[in-house]
Formats: sequence, C-alpha cells, structure tokens
Amino acid sequence: MKKTKVLVSMPESLKAKLDALRVQGYTASGFIRAVLERELKQTTSGQKGR
Repeated sequence: MKKTKVLVSMPESLKAKLDALRVQGYTASGFIRAVLERELKQTTSGQKGR
C-alpha cells in the first residue's frame, strides 16, 4: 500500500494530549491513523460517524 503524508493543524492543547500518549508508547501518527481507521470503518458499515 502506497502511503502519503497529511498535514494536520490542531490546537496546542490537543497536541499536548497527543504528546502525553508518547509515554504510553503511542506515536501521534499511529494514534491518529488508528482513530481514522476506526471511524471510517464505522462510517462505511452504515453507522454514523461523529
């Protein structure tokens, strides 16, 4: 699968929360990717997203 980069702007408070997840072993990109995959899977399976 070919990957592409996406630039996301967010408030500093949200970025700080992502940075805090690093202590638990998450990366910001990995966390965001997992959330997007989960949300898009729900959307395509007939459930409403946020």
